[in-house]
Amino acid sequence: QVQLVESGGGLVQAGGSLRLSCAASGRTFSYYAMGWFRQAPGKEREFVAAITWNAGNTNYADSVKGRFSISRDNAKNTVYLQMNSLKLEDTAVYYCAADRSSACNTAFRPSDYDYWGQGTQVTVSS
Repeated sequence: QVQLVESGGGLVQAGGSLRLSCAASGRTFSYYAMGWFRQAPGKEREFVAAITWNAGNTNYADSVKGRFSISRDNAKNTVYLQMNSLKLEDTAVYYCAADRSSACNTAFRPSDYDYWGQGTQVTVSS
């Protein structure tokens, strides 16, 4: 079992930056691939980015490629999402998730992930 707690969300102007953090409890964090998802009002939860256990591989949704960067620090049990050049359409609740089935995959389906945080709101204004 792992518990995930996101932080770093907030209100930012279009073109600005935010860095989200996701702190995990437990000693098995480094065994999991990690992902970030987001959900806007009235929309389904969608994949944003994922990273393997050793950060050897990452995967991004086309909508965020070149603007967002996922990273992790296994010594701190934390995964990050650096978000630059934010757009109005990035407004959503952002969730981190842990995939316990395979540390070497960068899965993009919510059903592939076993543990979820409570989410942090990101609002981009014009």
